Amino acid sequence: MNFEVCCYPALSGNHPAKTAVALMRSRYTAFYLHNLNYLLQTWHPSTRPESIEFEAQQQWLGLKIVATHDGNQGDSQGQVEFIARYKIHGQAYRLHENSDFLWQDDRWYYTQGTLLSQ
Repeated sequence: MNFEVCCYPALSGNHPAKTAVALMRSRYTAFYLHNLNYLLQTWHPSTRPESIEFEAQQQWLGLKIVATHDGNQGDSQGQVEFIARYKIHGQAYRLHENSDFLWQDDRWYYTQGTLLSQ
C-alpha cells in the first residue's frame, strides 16, 4: 500500500485513522519519518510519555500485521499484533508487539504495547 493512500491522510491531520490497524500503520510510518508530534498526538494521554527518543541510525525495513482483534468502526477498543523489522548499524532486529488501542473523542489512540517473544 502506498504512502498517499495508507498513511498520508492520517499523518497530515486531515483524516484521522478510521481503524486501529490504520492507526498502527500510520504510527509505524511516523516512526520511520521521526514524526514526534504525530506519535505523541496519537498516544493516549493516560499513557503518553513526555518525549520519544529516536535512534539516529535506526533504519525501518517493514511492517507485517500478524493479527487484529476488534478495532474497527463502532468498536471502543482494539488490538493489533505486528512485527516491525529494522536495522541499527547493519544489525537486523524484529519488534514483535501486541498493541492496544482505544476509541475516544471520535478517534483512535495507542495506549500500550506488550512485547511478544521472538
